[in-house]
Amino acid sequence: MSDARTATRTRAGGRAARRTLRTTREFAMLPNLRRNIPLCEVMDGAQVEQIDAASMDILENVGVQFRDEIALEDWRKVGAKVDGEMVYLDRGLVCDLIATIPSDFTYSARNPTNNVRLGGPHSIFVPMTGAPYVRGLDNERRNPTLEDLATFHKLSHMMPALHSSAHHIVEPYDHPISQRHLRITYSSMKYSDKTFMGMTTSPKNAEDVMDMCAILFGEDFMEQNPVTTGNCNGNSPLVWDETMLGAMRAFCRKNQPVLCSPFVLGGANTPASVPATVAQLNAEALSALAYTQVIRRGCPAIYGHYLSTVSMKSGAPMAGTPEISLMNFMIGQMARHYGVPWRTSNTLGGAKTFDAQSGYESATTLSAVIHAGANYIWHSAGWNEAGMHCSVAKFVVDAEQCAMAYRMAEGPKWGDFATALAAVPDVGPGGHYLGHPHTQENFQTAFFMPELFDNNSIEQWEADGSKEITERALEHAKSLLSDYEEPKLDEAKNEELLAYIARREKEIPASDALNQDH
Repeated sequence: MSDARTATRTRAGGRAARRTLRTTREFAMLPNLRRNIPLCEVMDGAQVEQIDAASMDILENVGVQFRDEIALEDWRKVGAKVDGEMVYLDRGLVCDLIATIPSDFTYSARNPTNNVRLGGPHSIFVPMTGAPYVRGLDNERRNPTLEDLATFHKLSHMMPALHSSAHHIVEPYDHPISQRHLRITYSSMKYSDKTFMGMTTSPKNAEDVMDMCAILFGEDFMEQNPVTTGNCNGNSPLVWDETMLGAMRAFCRKNQPVLCSPFVLGGANTPASVPATVAQLNAEALSALAYTQVIRRGCPAIYGHYLSTVSMKSGAPMAGTPEISLMNFMIGQMARHYGVPWRTSNTLGGAKTFDAQSGYESATTLSAVIHAGANYIWHSAGWNEAGMHCSVAKFVVDAEQCAMAYRMAEGPKWGDFATALAAVPDVGPGGHYLGHPHTQENFQTAFFMPELFDNNSIEQWEADGSKEITERALEHAKSLLSDYEEPKLDEAKNEELLAYIARREKEIPASDALNQDH
């Protein structure tokens, strides 16, 4: 066979391979993001020091209320000034404690291929949690069920840019509240082999999650490897309560990271000022981060927060505002100042449906958190109506938006610069690159091609049924779910988990009602 015929056959084989690639869905998780674009830092060094000094002054002179006897005794033992429930933290003690928090660490997933690194330039996208309502595959707003929760865990497993599933993405109202955390944790473990979040709704619930993680991963393994994430919300201004602190102890004692998250409603539970809000939030976060190291020196912990500003017209929380972006930029600088990983909230919005407002709010927030350098990027898919519902349609579109942000944050790829530039003299003035071998080889990866956006002509769009984004997204979600393949749990571990759940459900009294309305 001549060289020419061999070359022709090779090129044809390449085209066939590329056609197969275009028509075969890829569900493999993207590696955790390593950011390669400049950070947006809105404070100079003196202003970072100013925020730090203000926060330390709050900790030393205003104090933080720890509504928990165990925490108060813990603080006394390390030399903090305790007066009733008020704890006054010397800045030297705070700095000494937070210095022992790892600057980065690696989450171990059930499938080691899905392990992810967090901290420094390394980021992960995590779906939303906590929605009391769902807009499901029919786009109707209603109470969620365990089946709805499973749907979101399956979608989390299949979306490449989501590096984690979450716990109660939606609240399963068809199961008793007192026992719900067990089924939620099992769903997280069963339907995805990525890392996941663990419930911290009470200290005992957090202990149950730790027990289930020990069954899945092994207690000795957890001593050295983070496998899940807890979230502990503060009550701004300057309060940490018994429920959150008890859950924090359950996780930290097992070397599992928690998000130390003040809950900011700017102008309501913080001053009506961006810098002063950040100073208060920073003090609250530092007090909790320091306490994680009182519980267990060297355990991983994450500087957290939930940010919104309050409408002075209605008192409602707002999302996507300029001030929230500015606060994210500032908090990123403070977390890096202390050398700890940090969490933020992504794709938030107050829109009641998946409309233009929803898209604008989410896009504004996504852009800000990427440029702020956030590490644990929570609420990255599905959030709408101020978190009151999770939308299937928005979930899959948000996940694709995260994939687009991922591509942007990787920065320009220079690997084929020379070969791409060599195409310029090949084509010359007035030509086009569509048929050039370099284009044929690289068009799939050179430019991101969103699957859920329609970029066709209006004539083609009309011929395809004039479908808007919600309809396209729901069709896409249904198609994904039809292709879902469960990553099977080890049978012995699965049986042990189910036996644990059965035992605990006998021990925990079920609520008389299933709380069918919110």
